[in-house]
This record gives sequence, structure tokens and C-alpha cells, in this order.
Amino acid sequence: MRPCLRPLLRIAVFGLTALPPAAALAETQYLQPIPVDGSSARDYQCQGGKSLQVSYFNQRDGQSFAILTVGNKRLLFVDTVAASGVKYMAGRYTWWTKGERGDLYDALAGPNAAPMLSACMARATK
Repeated sequence: MRPCLRPLLRIAVFGLTALPPAAALAETQYLQPIPVDGSSARDYQCQGGKSLQVSYFNQRDGQSFAILTVGNKRLLFVDTVAASGVKYMAGRYTWWTKGERGDLYDALAGPNAAPMLSACMARATK
């Protein structure tokens, strides 16, 4: 089993207050591990020959998470309301899946910008 597919998704939340920098580090807070009921990893082949691996985690209450790498940085995406498919968000980035297809968007590129990665299709599992 891959390290990213552990039964518990561990999320660290750093709470910084309006204290001097040294004191702010002493005030770091952590969230308890979030139990997940299921996990999976999918490889996607995107337009332009680019590829992407996404790890998905699902909770019993219906909330889901995705972890993917954007610009050499692993990011935790959380599901949000979508008209169709499943939309995951992490800061300025949106990973939007519909069936076996996904697109990655950057909100800073503008509201009408093309996706950073488009027409990403899940590869068949061997």
C-alpha cells in the first residue's frame, strides 16, 4: 500500500495569531487525524501528453479529499458543491472530475482561462 493511502488522512492546521513570530511558532495547533473509510489512487493522462496522479480519500459522512501535485507541490484538495461531477478545491486551484475525466484550473489565470491541465482521462487499472 502506498504511503499516501493510509487508513487515516492526517491534516496539520497551523494556527498563527497576531503574536511576534517566535511566539506564533509556539502556538502551532494540530487537528486530530480524520478517519477515512476508503481510498484509491488514479493515474490520469491529460491533453498535451502530461500525466497526473491523484489519491482520493472518502469519509463515511460523504466528505471527500484528493491529493495531487501542482507545480512540484503536493496539495490537499477538499470537495465542494458542483453542478455536476465532483469539484475539489485547494487555495487557488480546482480539480473538477466528471466520470473518468478531470480538468485542473488556476483561479488566478482568470474566470475564462483554459484549464492548466485539460481532458485528463483516468487510465485503465492493470
